[in-house]
Amino acid sequence: MVDARTLVLVDGSSYLYRAFHALPPLTNSRGEPTGAVLGVLNMLLRMQREQNPELVAVVFDAPGKTFRDDLFAEYKSHRPPMPDDLRSQIEPLIEAVQALGLPLLRVSGVEADDVIGTLAQRAVNSGLQVLISTGDKDMAQLVGDRVTLVNTMTNSSLDRAGVKTKFDVYPEQIIDYLALVGDASDNIPGVPKVGPKTAAKWLNEYGTLDNLLANQARIEGKVGESLRASTTDLALSRELAKIRCDVELEVGPEQLRRHEPDTAKLRELYTRLELRSLLKALDASPSSPSSPSSPSADGWAPGRNYELVLEPEQLDRWLDALRAADVFAFDTETTSLDYMQAEIVGVSFAVEPGAAAYVPLAHTYPGAPDQLDRAEVLQKLQPLLEDDRRGKLGHHLKYDAHVLRNHGVELRGMRFDTMLESYVLNSTATRHDLDSVARLYLGVTTIHYEDVAGKGAKQLNFRDVSVEAAAEYSAEDSDVALRLHRTLWPRLEAVPALARLYREIEQPLVPVLLDMEHCGVLVDAQMLKRQSHELSRSLVELEQRAHAAAAQPFNLESPRQLQEVLFGKLGLPVKRKTPTGQPSTAEDVLEELADEFELPRIILEYRGLAKLRSTYTDKLPDQINPRTGRVHTSYHQAVAATGRLSSTDPNLQNIPIRTAEGRRIRQAFVAPPGHVLIAADYSQIELRIMAHLSGDAGLLDAFAHDRDIHQATAAEVFGAPSPDQVTPEQRRAAKAINFGLIYGMSAFGLARQLGIERGAAQQYVDLYFQRYPGVKRYMDETRATAREQGFIETVFGRRLYLPEIRSPNAQMRQYAERSAINAPMQGTAADIIKRAMIEVHRWLSGQPHARLMMQVHDELVLEVAEDRVDGVLAELRGHMVAAADLRVPLKVEVGVGRNWDEAH
Repeated sequence: MVDARTLVLVDGSSYLYRAFHALPPLTNSRGEPTGAVLGVLNMLLRMQREQNPELVAVVFDAPGKTFRDDLFAEYKSHRPPMPDDLRSQIEPLIEAVQALGLPLLRVSGVEADDVIGTLAQRAVNSGLQVLISTGDKDMAQLVGDRVTLVNTMTNSSLDRAGVKTKFDVYPEQIIDYLALVGDASDNIPGVPKVGPKTAAKWLNEYGTLDNLLANQARIEGKVGESLRASTTDLALSRELAKIRCDVELEVGPEQLRRHEPDTAKLRELYTRLELRSLLKALDASPSSPSSPSSPSADGWAPGRNYELVLEPEQLDRWLDALRAADVFAFDTETTSLDYMQAEIVGVSFAVEPGAAAYVPLAHTYPGAPDQLDRAEVLQKLQPLLEDDRRGKLGHHLKYDAHVLRNHGVELRGMRFDTMLESYVLNSTATRHDLDSVARLYLGVTTIHYEDVAGKGAKQLNFRDVSVEAAAEYSAEDSDVALRLHRTLWPRLEAVPALARLYREIEQPLVPVLLDMEHCGVLVDAQMLKRQSHELSRSLVELEQRAHAAAAQPFNLESPRQLQEVLFGKLGLPVKRKTPTGQPSTAEDVLEELADEFELPRIILEYRGLAKLRSTYTDKLPDQINPRTGRVHTSYHQAVAATGRLSSTDPNLQNIPIRTAEGRRIRQAFVAPPGHVLIAADYSQIELRIMAHLSGDAGLLDAFAHDRDIHQATAAEVFGAPSPDQVTPEQRRAAKAINFGLIYGMSAFGLARQLGIERGAAQQYVDLYFQRYPGVKRYMDETRATAREQGFIETVFGRRLYLPEIRSPNAQMRQYAERSAINAPMQGTAADIIKRAMIEVHRWLSGQPHARLMMQVHDELVLEVAEDRVDGVLAELRGHMVAAADLRVPLKVEVGVGRNWDEAH
């Protein structure tokens, strides 16, 4: 199963030919061929079950000639015409793929390979991972750090090492390899008498085809003669074999999102083609074209008794049912996703599976039926909703609580949230929106918002959705939440540590985040606007400096132009290549080059300032709520696999603190008159957790005596007579080792960070493990435990599942091993800050002079009345230190200021 930042590209043409030739010639009762359609659909459904991609595209060859036919008239000329039995299956197959909800692309003038290559390149440039599902060996040229090939027929995958194992050359050599070997199926000439072994041998010796040709006189025998006789054809062969990665496309990777299947269309197609196995699977799950991956024992009852409440008597009957229930499911429908501006359009509730109600309150479209008065209904519901003794459950209840607060109702008794239950049970199994969780644990496809409100520019506000459609949609949400709870909660209770984590951390945190979000933070819009102007001037200056360093003007934001300037004109060393063999201009590559060359340093500075301007100084003033005058972020509990909170609109986690410009943005986060901000930050918490988990005597002793841990490590590793005699350079190296090992840094990575030879860096690591043997033992044992049980745990019992820990793919396996070491520390740190937030919020409850306002990484920010600062400072540190009982003391650093930067 891939994550949301992975693009899956399916070579539909490869699927089509393989299915046609691999399966017997199946036909329906009318004699129409169906085998290729069945084979491709089975492969696509398997891909969906195993990968469950959010970003995906199926790419087919378009009819007609391509640019390769113009290059070489004989290209594929000896291939027989497409069999009629295959041609007749293309259109129904395309219909079926589109009905499955999978984006489908056919681009004239190029092949499917070129479309896939272009999308893969764009995705990598956007920071995405790419999985290409194909059986085509030519695609090996696209493999790289972020691009992997998978073959569904052989159930195998190819990463960089896999390409080398299979072809004995690396991905960046595949084009030259194919040019030498040729391709009989495509009629690419190649070099006569040169097969795979000879081609690989030459490329391993000479590196590139160009270098081989420069040394062609050294190649002896008949094969050497053949090479020299083929030099004219080789340039053409290489051009034919090269996959283009610059095709003009109307869509980009982020737009290739899977949609819900059109089950009615699929049923019609399967019935017409007589694909009985697919029809059976479709009918087994009424709303889904594929079988559920983890069906619930609770099942999905065929009966849906959903009631549309338009009369007072109906509402009273449901209120009686809610009062009699120990726990009831609740959901709101609103005018906006912005919780500070959203108004209630209707509410739904459920007390038993299959029985739910929707009460429309503010549907305003022409012809809408008379509805119960919103104020009166909320007044009747208020005692129930505000009663802490009556349990409520829902999916993402924090949002509903915000909206109710806008109407003067405080939602209490938020006992179960199925979003959080799913997240605590397995944070990496799926995304945790209602649709995804229902699909995974109940085996159903729910009604989506787009199904009732439409899409894009024409999407309706919910108040314009018909009450009948709204009733089915909203009542189902409450019903599904109730069913999910009855499925998920027993699974959590079966693992007491997970149930305790849910009851003691995740669910109690919801009202804390609710109050923090609703409070918001004051920002100085004028200061931000001034900063935007200053950043704009700095960007212009950097652009001019870049042009001067390049001795020509160019677009700094164009990877292609930057590539040409850095590696073409200036001749800078190529540190890494893209999957298409082009020099990479990725961030880490530029950072490596910036150690020696001026232009990469300028580009990095330009990118950093441009991101600050677009993300913060330009955007934050527009995010100020006109009613409160504050910015209100959204904190997300169910996103990061390790338990860390994330935030959006705005993202408070990514404001840099190490640069002057980042600190200036923090200066715009201010306290109102008569108040100050207090920032309280856990010091070196992950290193302290490492000391606790590893039990290493040296680390425990250093923290017990409150020594400078980096200085103490430097003294141990470099053999200084005492910590006082450690040089600044040694301390810097020790700090890099301390934090690098936590994040799984290799000796190679450490060498690059410190600017030393890899051998010297390896010596540092070896010395570190000699001085801190408990750390080495912990790492080895953690990897072994993760491989044995498939997950690791934090101090508080949070689990991170690592399915790739047993992967045959070395790159994926090594990443999982690094995660196994790092996740217990990150996860435990996340649990500690959450426990601290709950305790600090409880302590400040009812005290108007101080409130918790922001959480960023290991830091809490409070807004406090000036005359109460001393009292808050006296107790705050103690509450945070008490959030965990580790084998080393926690340390909290506290600052006070008029703005966030000053307090930090």
